[in-house]
Amino acid sequence: MSLEVDIRHRQGDFTLEAQFECGPGVTALFGRSGAGKTTLVNLIAGLLRPQQGRIVVAGRVLLDTAQRIFLPPHKRRIGYVFQEARLLPHLDVRRNLLYGRWLNGGGNDGFEHTVALLGLEDLLQRRPGTLSGGEKQRVAIGRALLARPSLLLLDEPLASLDAARKEEILPYLERLRDELHIPIVHVSHALPEVTRLATHVVLLSQGRVEAVGSVAELAARLDLYPLTGRYEAGAVLAAELLAHDDAHGLSELHSPAGRLLVPQLDLPPGARLNIRIRARDVTLFLAPPEGSSALNVLCGRVSEIARRDGAAVDVKLDCGTAPDGKAAVIIARITALSAERLGLVPGMQLYAAIKTVAMDRRGITGLGPPAL
Repeated sequence: MSLEVDIRHRQGDFTLEAQFECGPGVTALFGRSGAGKTTLVNLIAGLLRPQQGRIVVAGRVLLDTAQRIFLPPHKRRIGYVFQEARLLPHLDVRRNLLYGRWLNGGGNDGFEHTVALLGLEDLLQRRPGTLSGGEKQRVAIGRALLARPSLLLLDEPLASLDAARKEEILPYLERLRDELHIPIVHVSHALPEVTRLATHVVLLSQGRVEAVGSVAELAARLDLYPLTGRYEAGAVLAAELLAHDDAHGLSELHSPAGRLLVPQLDLPPGARLNIRIRARDVTLFLAPPEGSSALNVLCGRVSEIARRDGAAVDVKLDCGTAPDGKAAVIIARITALSAERLGLVPGMQLYAAIKTVAMDRRGITGLGPPAL
């Protein structure tokens, strides 16, 4: 299963040009408001018709302007979940889900599995008006899945939810990512959400694709921070859960950058993880710190220094080799005065201290058991 997109579309004064490919897993369309994310998913869904382009899903051509091919939305086999759930208010949850099954011709396959996948067993008899925002979105996703799509589009499904409801639905989205074998395109402007869910990222800015790559690759690029958001800047490390320290409520992880302790995770030893470490949670030292409360201290060499507007400086440290052969990166955000006092230059060895409590569950993504 794969998605291929190569389109150009002009709408008033705005021009969208996008070219990328993605496979199973979650591909995040990430960018600030007005970048063209929703326009792009509407083009993929067939709700808009571009002036020029080609869209292919699982080898099936949905759009090819050169060949004058344009499949209408109802023939594309695409599941689309909007910011608002858009459930049928007069039907209970079971019948809302069955409506999705009716869209695929009324087949019986998948109903029980979808209900279990999204934890909807206790909601089947309820009406949409009695559901929370997170519950409504889970039902909307289930309805889309029961249409047996070859591609699932999620247009900022968490945008209208408060923090508690987001935390309620995120584990289910992770389950979709891990268990479905179709491409999922997830639109978001929230970097923590993207780093937790996405396997790949397409970064959009003013209608252009600025970068395509894994979450770790894009998070490590200092030049992208003006587009990804300075406040949430940080690196992503691959890791494996080694053991739990029940007495102290901690979990021990092994990463290419070194050993890490984090608040205890509800995952088994051997689980593979991605850890997002925010740049503002990292403190730099010239020597291993003594008498500090920080439990996590990693050693690395300065590979890049980027001065920001105002007092901030971003410092990238290479702290080992990641599984893909690239550097395992830590990024620190410090003041220009601190950088000057440390005498920072590329190639310099430093020690990065990270507070354990700063690496909470929201920045840690479970990716499943060890790869065979």
